[in-house]
Amino acid sequence: MPFEVTLTDEERDQWIEKMAEEVVRRRMETPAVLMLEMHRPMAFLSSQALIVATPFLGAFVGTDNVLKLSRLLEHPRNVERLVERIEELSVERPEGGPPAPAKESIPDAK
Repeated sequence: MPFEVTLTDEERDQWIEKMAEEVVRRRMETPAVLMLEMHRPMAFLSSQALIVATPFLGAFVGTDNVLKLSRLLEHPRNVERLVERIEELSVERPEGGPPAPAKESIPDAK
């Protein structure tokens, strides 16, 4: 089946790390955490919406990436992990100065 994509624990951690780094790099910690906390009960519904939108979104970011993000959002604990990681990185970030340049936006799909 084409929509059968698995997300290993290592891949899950890579996705969470990359998303948290990008949020902190852009200095969007507060709105991101607020949005994630408010929409946590709807995380599973969002994951299912991503599956429906896969043909459209896949053309822009890759089908595997959309499906892996869907797998990530299936479990509420992953949203908690993302919030925790954003908070950890925001504490570690030096204050002041411009946002850091981007490293890599999305982990490579394999």
